[in-house]
Parts: sequence; structure tokens; C-alpha cells
Amino acid sequence: MQVRLPDGSLRPLHDGATVADLAADIGPRLAKDALIGVVDGAEVDLDAPLHDGASVEIVLPDSERGLRTIRHSTAHIMAQAVLRLWPGATFAIGPAIENGFYYDFELPDGDTFSDDDLDAIDAEMRRIIAERQPFVRTEKSPEEALELMDGHPYKQAIIRTVTGGDAGAPGEDLSTEVSGEVISFYRNSDTFVDMCVGPHVPHTGRLGHFALQRVSGAYWRGREDQPMLQRVYGTAWHTKQALRDHLHRLEEAAKRDHRKLANELDLLSFPSELGGGLAVWHPKGGLLRTVIEDYSRRTHLAHDYDIVASPHVAKAELWETSRHLDFYAEGMYPAMELDAGHRYFVKPMNCPFHILVFASKGRSYRDLPMRLFELGTVYRYERSGVIHGLLRARGFTQDDSHIFSTEEQLGAELQRLLDFVLMVLRDFGFDQFEADLSTRPEKFVGEPASWDRAEEALRETLEHAELPFEVAEGEGAFYGPKIDIHVRDAIGRRWQLSTLQVDFAQPINFDLGYATSENTVERPVMVHRALLGSIERFVGILVEHYAGAFPGWLAPVQATIVPVADRHVDYAKSVADTLASHALRVEVDDADDTVGEKIRRAITQKHPAILVVGDDDVDAGTVGVRLRDAEGERRGVKLDDAVNELTEVCRPPR
Repeated sequence: MQVRLPDGSLRPLHDGATVADLAADIGPRLAKDALIGVVDGAEVDLDAPLHDGASVEIVLPDSERGLRTIRHSTAHIMAQAVLRLWPGATFAIGPAIENGFYYDFELPDGDTFSDDDLDAIDAEMRRIIAERQPFVRTEKSPEEALELMDGHPYKQAIIRTVTGGDAGAPGEDLSTEVSGEVISFYRNSDTFVDMCVGPHVPHTGRLGHFALQRVSGAYWRGREDQPMLQRVYGTAWHTKQALRDHLHRLEEAAKRDHRKLANELDLLSFPSELGGGLAVWHPKGGLLRTVIEDYSRRTHLAHDYDIVASPHVAKAELWETSRHLDFYAEGMYPAMELDAGHRYFVKPMNCPFHILVFASKGRSYRDLPMRLFELGTVYRYERSGVIHGLLRARGFTQDDSHIFSTEEQLGAELQRLLDFVLMVLRDFGFDQFEADLSTRPEKFVGEPASWDRAEEALRETLEHAELPFEVAEGEGAFYGPKIDIHVRDAIGRRWQLSTLQVDFAQPINFDLGYATSENTVERPVMVHRALLGSIERFVGILVEHYAGAFPGWLAPVQATIVPVADRHVDYAKSVADTLASHALRVEVDDADDTVGEKIRRAITQKHPAILVVGDDDVDAGTVGVRLRDAEGERRGVKLDDAVNELTEVCRPPR
């Protein structure tokens, strides 16, 4: 028989050959490194037989598929280790996740894991790895599977859920556990077997570059009315160096945690009196936020957007028309009963209000494209377990735009939008971009031909921008395709920021129309565009990207003026007045501390510039200049020269 390789070439093999045989036939290096195979698009174990004409790819450890396999297999041996160490324990689900894996356990007698327990689990896992146990796949009927999982109620619940046709709880992913009417299992010792779709590495000896990280509580099926399980997180990689690099990135990320730095820099806080996911902004944080919002307003006005504003609440009828109450009610706060029984909801989205602006009077083709922009605060009910500082909040301000255009204008408008997005993100210091293009799902509104044209316009937009992108087939929302823009921060982490989303549904829901040049009525196309995402989340990302050391134009305090002694305070204040008259944000540190302590305080607060003034400066009208990004201090700098230098250091992008 012959199989087709990824380069299109055909390779002859003997009948009954497996993926491992193919790897060995290609060469000993590949046979040694191969983890799994992909046959006709499906991932399989190395011992899976091939058929004539199959398209086959050999998966190596450093690939995305390879790393996912390593992590999933490592999760299995962690479960095996826990069940060895805690007789009577049971387990639930254990998938591979980004950069790692986890497994959920229930220990006997309500016991919980400690940090010392992680060390014991690690040691037991390494014993299992040293035993080089093979991963052996078997298949069982649902009845046989239930019997095999006797004593493991969560595994049995998964079997009953999937084979009974129930999709499971919202957000629950059972795809790595079980699929279809035949249940597959992997046994890698006489005493341990786990239910799993697979595939897995050939044997446990192919693993070992891992670290267990932490334990947390996790409700079974993510529901608060279900039992609380113990979730153990870990990370796994293909080499020791890759593991070390990842752990170093985690250490760096911990130093950059925006919650920690926001407190140290006195930007904001999360008082318990407010409730979870809600922040109060302190003066320096308020300044930072204002600088970002002022930049956003200024830049949108310069690019032909109209600024609008909308209230924080609206009657239920609006959310019924927009279908948010049909599709998004779980993310909305409960209704308020006002006005003789009318129900009002605080807004989770700004888009219906912008639609009302469009619909407020008759529109002509001459009005299009109409670009509306708002810094609109919205409120979404997030479960307490997913709230994470500014990165996942319950109240936040979106830099929301909605563009109404003719279908003929859509391609050019999307190109304009993407150019605008990339320009703004570059202004904030990001220069590595990736994108996802999400296409039509099985259930959708609108005409297929309109979807095809919209998807092609989005694709051409990405290609014109020379932006690397992946196509997420069928992952678009039911109302339209979209582009998601991701950036890489200073330590290489990937953040999803901007979204361009075509919407065919809302113009239908609100019966929008415009008069054409032929005096007929056509429906506009609507584009949702969130650029920074939300001000709160974007500030969190900026804090972590810059580790709190913002570029001069963003820094809440751009210069600290340090008088050497009390007799220099008046001159320091006059220097501050001069700098402030040139729109520089300054403060005078006149605390009763030494000069060294004041300088260290300004450095700790990551201010871009420190100006030291003493007797010679008072007499000569000079300052000592110490810049954050330069070594040492320059003495005797004329004040006018210092103003010009700081103005340049702190100049906004546009």
C-alpha cells in the first residue's frame, strides 16, 4: 500500500503497517522522536494501522499537537500517582490546557492536598516514568465501561452523560474523556486504567519534563451546587530547557502581576465593600486612565468617528429586541422593577444604544459609512471563580465602536478598521500581532452569499495587512464572522485584544434600513469593533507588559522633583510650576527624608524622570536630571533644556 505524506509525496509500505512503521521507514531519528500520528486529519496512537491512500503526518514533541499529547499523558500519570498514594481516592476529568494540564480529585474522608503532598505526587510520578509503562488502548461498550469504572462515580457520570445524549454542564468539555457509543480506555499498568479518547505517548518513559504548580478547589461540572473537588495543576514540556524557560516566564509574570503592581504604584484597589470584580481608581490610576481615554477620543475624532453616549440602564424591551435576553441573560444582572412594573436592566453591551442612534431618523446612502464611538461602561455578572483583577471584571468601560455601511463598502471599511486597530496598538508599544478568522457556523442568520462575501473581505483584510492568522472554521457567532487580534507582551504572552465582527442579525432585529440612490430601501451591514477591549483590562495588560514602568506619555507622574534640603523646596515648586505649564505631570517630594530615600522612592514608583535641585541649582536656574532609561545623573542642566528634554521623552504618539 501507499500513504501520502504532508509534502504530497507517496510512500510505499507493507500491508498492515502502523504509524510507527512509517516513522521507522522514514528514518531512525523520526522513529525515536515520533509521539503520535495524524491520519486523514484524526490524531491516533503510533500503533494505529494505516490504510492504502491515507494522508499521514508524524507528530513530534515540539509541535502544538505534540505538546498537547505530552501534557495529557502527564495528566494521566499524575492521576495514577494520586490513586497509588491515596487508596480510596477517585478522579474526574484531566485535560491538557494551555502550557499545562490539570486533574480533579476527590480524596477519601474529605481530605485535601497540601504543598508537601505535591512533592510526594511528583516523586511518585517520576517512579512511574522510570517504569516506562506502555499506554495501551482498549475499547468497551457503555455497560462494560460502567463496570470498569466501578468505584469512580465521576467517571461513571461522564459515561452516563455522554451516552445518554446530555451535552453536560455549560462550559464543560468532555471531549478528552469519552466520545460516541464505544468508550475508549488507556491502561498503563496492571492497576491503573483511565477513560480517554487519546491518543497518548507510547510509554511513560517519554515524559518527565514537568512541574506540579498548585492546588485549587473546583466544583464538579463547574456548578456551585455540585461537590467541591481538588484540582492539581501542572505544566509539561518536551525538553528540560523548555520547562526551565516556561518556569522563568512564570516567575517574571508573577513579578508583573497587575494586582500587585497596581497596589504598589497606588493606581487602584478592590475594596471588599464593593463586591468582587469592581475597582476604585486612585488619583494616579485615574490619571493613567484619563490619558488613555483622552488619547482614544482624540484619535477616533481624527479618523472620522462620531462620539456618542448612552445611559447605563434600559427597559427590557430593548434587550428583548436585541435578543440579549434570549442569548445572554445569564451574564446580565437581575432586572429592576421601575415605572409601574416596567423592568430595567443595567447594560451588558453598548451596541443596542448605537443602533438606536442610527434608527433615530431616516438614513440615506450618503450617511454611510456611519462610525459611532463611545467609552461606555457596562456590567456583566461573572462567576466569582473567574474574576481576576482588571483582566476579568464585572464592571468595565469598553472603547466600543459600531460602523454601519453598505455591503459594497464593507471590504474597504474593514481594511480601514484593521489599519486603525494596528496603528493604535503600536502607539501603546505592541508590535507583534497574530489573528484568528472565525467563519460561518452551522446555525446562522443572514444569507450564505453575504457570509461568503464578508468572510472573504475579512480574509483579504488580513492578507493585505500581512498579518499571520489562523482560520477557526465554524467558530463565528451565529450573527456574523469576525477577526480577533492578539498581541505578544514583553515576556511573550499572547493576549486577545481587538475584535472586528460583522453582524447580520441586529440590522434584522431592529429592522434597520437606508435609502439607496435609486430610492429603494436596503439593510445596512453592522460591524462591531472593540479596539482595546475594555479600559480596565487594557490597563491590566499594560501594567504587566511594562512591569509598571510606563513610557513617558502614559506615566501618571512623569517627573519627581527632589529638593536636597528644606531651603530648596520653594525653588523645587517653581520648577514644578514651569514643567506643569508645559503639560508635564510632576510632583515635589518635600518629605522629611534624605535625598537618597527620595530618589529610591521615585525609582520604586517607576517615574520616568527625577530632577534634583540644590544650592547651585537655585543660584544658576538649573536642575540635576536623572532619566529612568539612562545611567547616572547630569548636573547643572539649564531648566529650559530640561523642559525640552522631558517634553520629548513624554511626547504622546499623536
